[in-house]
Amino acid sequence: MPIRRMTEADAAVVADLATQLGYPASAAAIVRRLRRIATAPDHALFVAEAGEGAVVGWVHVHLSWLLAAEPVAEVWGLVVDGRHRGEGFGRRLMAAAEAWAAAEGFGTLRLRSNAVRHGAHAFYERLGYRVVKTSLAFEKTLAASDLADKPDQAG
Repeated sequence: MPIRRMTEADAAVVADLATQLGYPASAAAIVRRLRRIATAPDHALFVAEAGEGAVVGWVHVHLSWLLAAEPVAEVWGLVVDGRHRGEGFGRRLMAAAEAWAAAEGFGTLRLRSNAVRHGAHAFYERLGYRVVKTSLAFEKTLAASDLADKPDQAG
């Protein structure tokens, strides 16, 4: 059950897993995003492999520097293929995220989980995480002209 850094070769399965998580993506979109994120020192992307190197899950962890509070590491995405949940892959991915954050000098790892993901909530609680607050997520779609100078942000 190896855990390793994500590579562009993982893009198709990472896209499929993102879609399972509820965020449809193409392999091309994952490659574009990965190229930008993978080189940033405040991000880490790990994948879990099952037998014969098949990728069955991934985690994205980020170091967040905050003005209003102490900095924290945050999990920005975690997914394990539905056919492999309950086999320890999620636990191993979270352990990798925690180890990376600790090695970077961060004493807190935070994550957010959609209110309807009750199974995920129970999983995180089994790992020792606790609910510290609830909030609403707001979003505004920006006009295409707002993104014209930032092609990596579009699509």
